[in-house]
Amino acid sequence: MRAEIIGIGTEILLGQIANTNAQEISERLAETGVDVLHHQVVGDNVERIAEAFTQAMERADVVIATGGLGPTGDDITRQGLAAATGATLAYHHEIEGFLREKFARLGREMPESNLVQAEVPTGARYILPDRGTAPGLVVERDGVRVYAVPGVPAEMREMLQGTILPELRELAGEQTIASRVIRAAGVPEARVAELLEDLFAASRNPTIAYLASAGEVRVRLTAKAASRDEAEKLIAPVEEEILGRLGDAVFGFDDDLLEAVLGRMLSDLGLRLACAESLTGGALGARLTDVPGASLTFAGSAVVYTNEAKRDVLGVSPRTLEGPGAVSEECAREMARGARRLYGAEVGLALTGVAGPDEQEGKPAGTIWAAVTGEGGERAHHLLAPGGRDDVRRWAVQAALILLRRYLMDV
Repeated sequence: MRAEIIGIGTEILLGQIANTNAQEISERLAETGVDVLHHQVVGDNVERIAEAFTQAMERADVVIATGGLGPTGDDITRQGLAAATGATLAYHHEIEGFLREKFARLGREMPESNLVQAEVPTGARYILPDRGTAPGLVVERDGVRVYAVPGVPAEMREMLQGTILPELRELAGEQTIASRVIRAAGVPEARVAELLEDLFAASRNPTIAYLASAGEVRVRLTAKAASRDEAEKLIAPVEEEILGRLGDAVFGFDDDLLEAVLGRMLSDLGLRLACAESLTGGALGARLTDVPGASLTFAGSAVVYTNEAKRDVLGVSPRTLEGPGAVSEECAREMARGARRLYGAEVGLALTGVAGPDEQEGKPAGTIWAAVTGEGGERAHHLLAPGGRDDVRRWAVQAALILLRRYLMDV
């Protein structure tokens, strides 16, 4: 069964809100065994909404649209759906009664504008909501089923779980899709692709896909079968082969975050971490403390943006600052030692570099030095990161975390 998802609302096109509904619907449909082949987003215009429905109905078996079912003038999904299916809008007095009763229970007077929600395309059925006031709509034309549900996430979710998914499970039969994500850090996407080239070329069920971000590559395995257990059995041997090929680069699975994995490693080793940051301005500490329970393993982070702060707070020597400079391996190592000493921690981790856009000390924008120190010794890593200022800072944080993981693995 092929599906298409349509997000309706000019606010999505303007970037004022993120289309999180499409992501959630896609995830739930995959679990049901329905293949999502296309996403669309269309603004509040009847002709364009109708065009989006028409196009989706030509290439999908099921269409799910979110948004545009409210009582205001720009809520025109009803009109667009009617136009696409050759229907007219019919007034349903039972919906009006439902709305008036709902407002009365809340002790509120119903605005007359809400009555537009009682209009339903001819031949369609409606889904009365528990949350909100917008009924969902269900239209069937030429073997294609179209669902239109509210854009408010909680209201969408209610109809997705209560009506759409049960009906699609019945239509699709006993079939599901299972996914497994293998997360690797410190190895380029191109290298991962080389290592898995033959597996990728031969993949049918399960399929293999790559998702890359700064310093991390996710390998997603997706299998379809009659049950989740059977799908997972199809994934297992391919997963085992990939783990063998990627080796120590793999740090976790599915929703595992590198910072959470590092927190567990520090806890298992009975170590506390202290950080020192220059170019990242606290971003390293922020990421480490995003993890619940971080206070058990994270002592603190000193943001030392100037040379004077590096000298006075962390004890970086004037000779280093005047010689190799603040953007150097020597400075990164001294910052890591200083952070460890300042917070009385077992491990010190430091970052220095040039975020850009201009060069510093003759070093180009994107230059990064990370260093880690502790009873297990010291190590440093140099990186020339691509992109703008924000990109460089993200690369720097990731490089420091990868360096810390390698250090902890050795410990």
